[in-house]
Amino acid sequence: MKRRITYLLLLVVCPLWGWAQINTERVMAIGRNALYFEDYVLSIQYFNEVINAKPYLADPFFFRGLAKLNLDDFPGAENDCSEAIERNPFVVNAYQVRGLARIQQNKLDDAVKDYVKALELDPENIALWHNLSLCRIRQKDYDGAEKDLDRLLIIAPKYTKAYLMRGEVNLKQKDTLTAERDFNRAIEIDRYDPDTWASRAMLYLMKEQYKDAETDLGKAIHLSVRNPGLYVNRALSRYHQNNLRGAMADYDLALDMDPNNFIGHYNRGLLRAQVGDDNRAIEDFNFVIEMEPDNMMAIFNRGLLLDQTGDLRGAIKDYTSVLEAYPNFLAGYQYRSAARRKIGDKRGAEADELVVLKAHLDMQNGVKKQTADNQDKTRKKSDKNMNNYRKIVVADNDGIDEKYKNDYRGRVQDRNVTIVPQPMFVLTYYEKQNDVKRPVYYYKYIDELNSTHTYPGNLLITNDEAALTESLANKHFASIDEHTSAIVENPDDVHKRFARALDFYLVQDLDNALVDLGEAIKCEPHFFLSYFNRAVVRYKQMEYQRVMREQDKSDVEKPMMRNADHELVKRDLDKVIELAPDFVFAYYNRGNILAALKDYRAAIVDYDRALELDPNLAEAYYNRGLTHIFLGNNRQGVEDLSKAGELGLYSAYNIIKRFTERVE
Repeated sequence: MKRRITYLLLLVVCPLWGWAQINTERVMAIGRNALYFEDYVLSIQYFNEVINAKPYLADPFFFRGLAKLNLDDFPGAENDCSEAIERNPFVVNAYQVRGLARIQQNKLDDAVKDYVKALELDPENIALWHNLSLCRIRQKDYDGAEKDLDRLLIIAPKYTKAYLMRGEVNLKQKDTLTAERDFNRAIEIDRYDPDTWASRAMLYLMKEQYKDAETDLGKAIHLSVRNPGLYVNRALSRYHQNNLRGAMADYDLALDMDPNNFIGHYNRGLLRAQVGDDNRAIEDFNFVIEMEPDNMMAIFNRGLLLDQTGDLRGAIKDYTSVLEAYPNFLAGYQYRSAARRKIGDKRGAEADELVVLKAHLDMQNGVKKQTADNQDKTRKKSDKNMNNYRKIVVADNDGIDEKYKNDYRGRVQDRNVTIVPQPMFVLTYYEKQNDVKRPVYYYKYIDELNSTHTYPGNLLITNDEAALTESLANKHFASIDEHTSAIVENPDDVHKRFARALDFYLVQDLDNALVDLGEAIKCEPHFFLSYFNRAVVRYKQMEYQRVMREQDKSDVEKPMMRNADHELVKRDLDKVIELAPDFVFAYYNRGNILAALKDYRAAIVDYDRALELDPNLAEAYYNRGLTHIFLGNNRQGVEDLSKAGELGLYSAYNIIKRFTERVE
């Protein structure tokens, strides 16, 4: 079981009293349990209930902020912790979590203020000193970091992490002697902590004491057998000792444990190329490129291997991709020129040779040329100098984010989602069941219709429709026959027309659904639900036709026709708003149509109106957030998406993660 940092959870919660129809104390307890078991999305829904019942309490805001932090919703976490602090400025952990959220947004000065304030309240809190020190390291305030670490070691003289951090501070200042002293002290205190051995090993790698580095990494691996990073670093030490077989074995082990390890694949690809295992080297670089399509080092190395194995056109394609990104990379022109000559492209080859010739002339005339440092056989992953393409990658020693004291990890933000708007709302009988609590959408007129039992089932307003089972499909085919008989007897019955239209819609007979909705409008022009559903049916029919056109490339969509179709949908929604100006879903749907027409600012106006009518309409926040992002307003977009996630649309967290400017 993973170690958990209990200081983030073990808060004394003020007594809570029941309100309305919920027991807030119990709901808080359930929310904290969900948080502990990493059900972050679910926990937010429980904390929302408490906040709605007792908005003056600090704790539900804090815990909701903690959940958002672990979903990588850093602006949302910061805002919630600020709300908690406003209600109770003495909650130390609220400053701690807000500090973490601010660090991820590169608000380092504000984060430092949070930790300093928290330490005023709890001056011997090891976690706070730990994070404050790391924050100062990121600010490159090495003197400040060293002073904070000295204070931390007075409070906790056997806290090995402080020695390791202080050693890193000394390394950044090129003081290897003092750094080694701190690493040695950490090992003396705790010989069973793999981090102590791994840290000293990195020092030895820096000092080119590769045998010592290999020894220390061996001890670290003995204590942490399943840590792929240790094998990657030991492979590096073995590589520098020309033990290629040993290095290859370590990369294989690392990739068995972590098949997605970028450095493992890249370095193994270089080693395989070095020993002549070209085809398998190409496989490694293919994997790297799939993970990072813009990794030009990997693309160039793959090009070299394709060139060597006879796939000249594939090699030229890779060389070209690199040269488009790095037009001054002379080696790329040289290799592409040779490959072009081999396939008979004399003109292309001569053009590349001319570029190289001009570069050499510039050199002779005193123009500086970018060169590689051939003395070092390794490079950092952050190194973008294309001339270093043959160098083994060493992990950057700057990834200190993981060292901050926060052990909770979210998962839903790591699920890849397609960035598309939330769908249109429609009136139907069925909707999908959702594990995360979602609201039941209500409109008084629809509720009144349901109370009269006018329709075979209760009308629902939803944008998450459930597919029909075979038995339900048969039921609605039978219902069509029943409604047809009733319409023959009374052709002016708007509700029978609407009901049959709904049956046709459910069995995917969109053409007949449109006919019935048109007839319903003729029967009763003021029955706005007919216009509403007709807009949705027209839109879905249009989407179906679009998909069919994409499958049949010979039938090219005409932009004017597309706009005209969208305009029909918009016209129906305009009529709904005219007849029922408080029907929130019409504004939302019209916003979707305007966004589809790329009239983003008009779409935002409709989403604004929808949220005025219903401030808890998560879908409107979601789509407005996407629209802001389409307009380049990422900050506003992330704020809206954070609210959508808070209201239960957890796919928002993946998009937040993509568009939040965070420190890597």
